[in-house]
Amino acid sequence: MTPSFSCYLVNDVFGDPGLYVEIRWSKRALLFDLGHNDSLGPTRLLRASEIFISHTHMDHFIGFDTLLRVALGRGKTLRLFGPPGLIDNVQGKLRGYTWNLVEGYPLTITVVEFHPEVIRQAVFHAANGFQPPTPIELPRAVPPPHCPFMVLDEPLFVVKATPLNHRIPSFAYSLEEPFHINVNKQKLHEAGLRVGAWLTEVKRCIRLGLPDDVHVSVALYDEHRRKERKFTLGEIKEQFLTISRGQKIAYVVDARYDEENEAAIVALAQGADVFYCEAPYLEIDAEKARDRYHLTARQAGLMARKARVRELVVFHFSPRYTGQGELLEREAMEAFQGS
Repeated sequence: MTPSFSCYLVNDVFGDPGLYVEIRWSKRALLFDLGHNDSLGPTRLLRASEIFISHTHMDHFIGFDTLLRVALGRGKTLRLFGPPGLIDNVQGKLRGYTWNLVEGYPLTITVVEFHPEVIRQAVFHAANGFQPPTPIELPRAVPPPHCPFMVLDEPLFVVKATPLNHRIPSFAYSLEEPFHINVNKQKLHEAGLRVGAWLTEVKRCIRLGLPDDVHVSVALYDEHRRKERKFTLGEIKEQFLTISRGQKIAYVVDARYDEENEAAIVALAQGADVFYCEAPYLEIDAEKARDRYHLTARQAGLMARKARVRELVVFHFSPRYTGQGELLEREAMEAFQGS
């Protein structure tokens, strides 16, 4: 199965946190956190229209300036999602610059922040010099304790979040594909069917939940003239597709190890294919980790084991362990594997 999400850390394990996720076949990407991100370059940054912020400590938000500079002259809408206070933080960043020569620039920045009982949204426009907007508020149902809530719901994927205690709310995120659609190209070829845009439309119909009796026109192979054959969606699913469990990614940064945080993290990461988890400290420094509202590598491994994830990636190592990254990784993996 070719995965739908291709994920990698923006920096090395001692660098600023950030996760870049390419959505295959869509020329689109998602970005989790905005730490230092020059290494991504303009092309990859411009693919990331949706950015999910854990919190706005400097190492998680300083890359906003880089993203803004790259996107400024483009006909683009950036959407930022995150915890309470994100609108004010974005506005503060924007007010740090002079915008007297951006009339007509097409950039729009939409910021959505999640409070316990409301969702606040503000839209900033380059064309008016990013004048402070009046946020709108929408009511939201209070999620049950330790239960992730929906941040973004699309046919291809959903993003959920849960707030963690970092002396401020620090959002952890999961990215999940509802199901995965795999195409059997050999069977297509045997039936004389082309691999093409029609398959994208078929996948879209399936993700939208359209009924199996919907008809689809498919081009046939012919050297001299174009032919078409009609299938129902159900026939295509039965003959040429395999629909299986979707891919799931979890991303956790900056949280203390306590009962509440552990329950929220395990619920969020449950069954993830890859669990990206901060691990700044060794267990020998657990008291310092607790005082700083961070995790140890062992704690990350224990939660990954409880969440039954398939793969654990630890990162966000404290510089106090420079040159000893393998110790943190080993401690995490020993706890994860139960050794």
